[in-house]
Amino acid sequence: MKLESLEFENNGVIPQKFTCEGKDINPGLIIEDIPEGTKRLALIMDDPDAPMGTWVHWVVFNIHVTDVIEENTVPGTQGINDFRKLEYGGPCPPSGTHRYFFKLYALDEKLQRANS
Repeated sequence: MKLESLEFENNGVIPQKFTCEGKDINPGLIIEDIPEGTKRLALIMDDPDAPMGTWVHWVVFNIHVTDVIEENTVPGTQGINDFRKLEYGGPCPPSGTHRYFFKLYALDEKLQRANS
């Protein structure tokens, strides 16, 4: 699969409106080449450069198969991020340059949410 942002280039700077210093909303994303037989999608955004180890900013699963995730939307069921919230938490690094990875997964079934 291929995942691109409508708002910034791969290895580019994430605009302020998608960070804690801006509106703290998720960016729009374009999805291409979804494997045949995919029932749902899952997405994790994380920062491997965080001082205490990889920091998870966004967990969303059971996304209906689509080629676009719109800006400032909840496209599926959200999981708890490392801010301990069920929402997108934009970049907010304490210092220095950080990399942010958007990891997309094709699922062959709908996931069931755990109680915790």
